[in-house]
Amino acid sequence: MVGSIRISENGELLAIYDDAHPILYAGGNQEIRRASHVEPDGRGGWTADMSPYGGSVLGTTRTRAESLRAETDWLTREIIEG
Repeated sequence: MVGSIRISENGELLAIYDDAHPILYAGGNQEIRRASHVEPDGRGGWTADMSPYGGSVLGTTRTRAESLRAETDWLTREIIEG
């Protein structure tokens, strides 16, 4: 994911975890925190619950992949573009 990293004013590296870029997590002091939960909604759809990062539940989607995209888009806006 290009553009999914931000350096905060105090020098912290903020990123959306992505297994495709493990080099970002190779060393140094790091803290990985859960920012969301993508779960089935019990009615055949999926939701992205952003409450661990202070957000709300993103609406029901037909597929898990759609909810994962919504989750990533939300995290990018809140964490990276902030």
